[in-house]
Amino acid sequence: MARKKEAPAPAKIRLKKGDIVKVMVGRDKGKQGRILEVDRDRGKVLVEGCMMIKRHTRPNPARQIKGGVAERESFIHVSNVMVVTSNGEPSRIGYRVEELGGGVVRRVRIARKTGEILDKKA
Repeated sequence: MARKKEAPAPAKIRLKKGDIVKVMVGRDKGKQGRILEVDRDRGKVLVEGCMMIKRHTRPNPARQIKGGVAERESFIHVSNVMVVTSNGEPSRIGYRVEELGGGVVRRVRIARKTGEILDKKA
């Protein structure tokens, strides 16, 4: 008797909504876009303007749905995208602990290639 497949453990995703990423692999290789959504359970991200698919919808006057063929983004696996630094270079993400003063410490995301801080909070 076949056993049911267990869901994999949620991936440790360092990307956040609003990050600018570059697609490194696949049919949209080389494209850049902003992250619209992060699905941590499946380990995927939704990138603006990348992995466009056609969605056929039936008209529904009760819900004011026009119907027809609509194009929208599809999810991409996180391993296929890299965060882009301010000079447009793709980089992996690391962490650094910074002291804010008064014994307060904060973990910030940094670009491994340039050392640039990716978190914009002050």
